[in-house]
Amino acid sequence: MNAVLRPSAPALQWTPMTVAEVERILPIEQQVYSHPWTRGNFIDSLAAGHLGWVGSDGEQPVAYWVAMAVLDEFHLLNLAVARDRWGQGWGRVALQHMVAVAQERDSAQLWLEVRVSNTRAQALYAREGFEPMGLRRGYYPLNAQQREDARLMRRLLKEPAL
Repeated sequence: MNAVLRPSAPALQWTPMTVAEVERILPIEQQVYSHPWTRGNFIDSLAAGHLGWVGSDGEQPVAYWVAMAVLDEFHLLNLAVARDRWGQGWGRVALQHMVAVAQERDSAQLWLEVRVSNTRAQALYAREGFEPMGLRRGYYPLNAQQREDARLMRRLLKEPAL
């Protein structure tokens, strides 16, 4: 019986996303998403001041995320793990790194959207304390004629002020 290696957070080296890193993560983005971000999407996001981090195993990127910080909220815009690393816990590691960065910035809550068909990601988010908050109708492109709903999820990091 083969045991699946469950990585721990120190196993990845996290560095802020730069334009050079965008070139290294684009193959992952194109491999794992049906409608991937373009190089321009990443560059524009960084130029807008959004936060991006890349987790590498010392040689190559394994996971990355991009988030927008606004006031006391943190909004996950993109998170991906290289397809050959799926099922090994790296998505959890990337999500936990994002949560730690949000906490360092004193964020009160985290928000994200996920395709309603992506039950695997929804299960990960739920295990990490995210709760469904509603739907965004027609949020994601599905094909040339159709769109897919997104599940809106939130995780509180602090109790809301009254």
